[in-house]
Amino acid sequence: MAARTATRSATEKAKPPAATQGVAAVDRALSILGAFREGEVGISLAVLSQRTGLYKSTILRLIASLAANGYVRRMENGDYQVGAMAMSLGSIFQHSFKLEDFVTPALRKLVRVTKESASFYVRDGDHRLCLFRLDSPQAVRDHVSAGDRLPLERGAGGHVLKTFAEGAGKARGKDLIVATFGERQPDTAAVAAPVFGVGNRLHGALSVSGPKIRFNNAMVTCISNALRDVAADLTAELGGDGGVFAVRR
Repeated sequence: MAARTATRSATEKAKPPAATQGVAAVDRALSILGAFREGEVGISLAVLSQRTGLYKSTILRLIASLAANGYVRRMENGDYQVGAMAMSLGSIFQHSFKLEDFVTPALRKLVRVTKESASFYVRDGDHRLCLFRLDSPQAVRDHVSAGDRLPLERGAGGHVLKTFAEGAGKARGKDLIVATFGERQPDTAAVAAPVFGVGNRLHGALSVSGPKIRFNNAMVTCISNALRDVAADLTAELGGDGGVFAVRR
């Protein structure tokens, strides 16, 4: 009896904590939901296995729970599609979504790292509209305010909005960064990067700008690196693929 108790105790100690097991199961379940793509009516078990890297038997166990709670639906032909509960969550997100809540922290980080002004632009016809702006802490800076409409044809932010209007395409890493010097105003410079959302559709352009005299090669490299990191994080938060900003080795 004592031996059996000791053996059972040792076995229980060898098991990972329940919380760790729970997190792993949730991660796998979420990877299943993440395997569905926009425009697909349904996908097979084999495709789910290929996209998630999970065994079919594991998927079947997890998908039973997802289906029971309305997050996945099994179709008559055996394929799977996203269930109605996912739509409900999407509706909740849309009604609570405020772009400013996502963009402002990104601008704050850019200003903190670069000490230059940071802006977020969206296209407005033949112009670009500054939706959000945080000024440089330095006394000498360029002057743009939220609500200003600037030419689409001049400036790094405008070039980004035009170039990536249809998404990233084949551009990756450094190819997503645009820098201009004295284009909109002779004494200013800017570096900008796109921000994508669900389906990698363009949300807008992040831009760091300031006096051209401060934008030497080292500074432009620093700003470009900061923009890639912040744009990748913001893109991921908005439902896009932040991996497109990774620098190719």
